[in-house]
Amino acid sequence: MIKARAATVDDAAELVRLRGVLFDVPDDSDDGGWRQAARQILLRRLAEPSPTMAGFVVDQPDHPGRLAACAVGVLDERLGGPRNPQGLAGYMFNVATDPDHRRRGYARACTSALIAWFHTRGAGVVDLRASREGEPLYASQGFVHTKDPAMRLSLPTN
Repeated sequence: MIKARAATVDDAAELVRLRGVLFDVPDDSDDGGWRQAARQILLRRLAEPSPTMAGFVVDQPDHPGRLAACAVGVLDERLGGPRNPQGLAGYMFNVATDPDHRRRGYARACTSALIAWFHTRGAGVVDLRASREGEPLYASQGFVHTKDPAMRLSLPTN
């Protein structure tokens, strides 16, 4: 059985590398600073005494210090409602697997550990945005399509 472990600040660079894999962005590309910004967020949020961001990872068995897969999520407090009375909601993102380590159950181990983390913290729902490739994994874990379409507003950055 594959076991994911909780990510630490020592995993920040690898979590960012896998984020690049997720977006199909080569490591040596001009990134506009997103990698450094993401790394700083991970360093800060994963070190909080009572973190509301968590990541779960599986290490590459043949390459110490490199991750095979990861899943990251945040716990958000919203107003309670009929389907989520306490108002605690999880959002799962950055689910990525190194191309050489796919189809081995690593992403499933990471997402399952993250779902358990949300559950122990009282989240009533967990949301995510799934790629077509990821949908079967998430559906097998109980995720369903919602009736509400997602919308996004992109604001200018300074």
